[in-house]
Amino acid sequence: MFTGLIQTLGVLSYTRSELKITCTGSGSDRLLQTLEYGDSVSVDGVCLTVEAVLPQGFTASASPETLSRSILGKRGEGAVVNLEASLRVGSKIGGHFVTGHVDGSGQLEKSAQVTNAWEMSFTLKDPRVARYIVPKGSIAVNGVSLTVADCSASGDWFTVAVIPVTYAETNLQYLQPGEWVNLEGDVLGKYVEKFAFLGQRGDRSLLEDAEPAQISGITADFLAEHGYL
Repeated sequence: MFTGLIQTLGVLSYTRSELKITCTGSGSDRLLQTLEYGDSVSVDGVCLTVEAVLPQGFTASASPETLSRSILGKRGEGAVVNLEASLRVGSKIGGHFVTGHVDGSGQLEKSAQVTNAWEMSFTLKDPRVARYIVPKGSIAVNGVSLTVADCSASGDWFTVAVIPVTYAETNLQYLQPGEWVNLEGDVLGKYVEKFAFLGQRGDRSLLEDAEPAQISGITADFLAEHGYL
């Protein structure tokens, strides 16, 4: 479990079937001080298990499912990645609950600096991601916890406002239009969807193919009764 508050940056390289991450950002020492074999680390929003601790980083493996769902398999040698160690009991939660289980990917449409932030818009085609994107909801972009400022009704387009400190300390600053990013929807929305939909239909296979409009039974009264409003 993570918070989406990036601790430092790293550089990605490959050694046979393993990923090698070299920590390079200003917060590297803090992350490396407590890093141990078997720990979970979010790499661009993907939860990976540390297989070896190196003097300035670590190695990890990525399964075929992880590579197909995320952009890790598309990143080239030397790509800059966001890093966050897993949440510890008693730690502050300043972002939102991020599992590190990426739902899919999207592309940066445009990025523009405004008075005190960067407005970034993204597009995506995967309904497995789009269904969880709602106005003012939470979204993890390359593992960065962000708030959806605006989105289309179907969720295939959304915008976020990135504050200066987040922009400066994550790889969002390096994104160019057309580049791919990892996306993870809010896990709370996934549970609401499952309980509401499967309670009526009873078949999870229907959930994968259902359009958002088909997921019925969720009303304002239902959400209020179960503590979501």
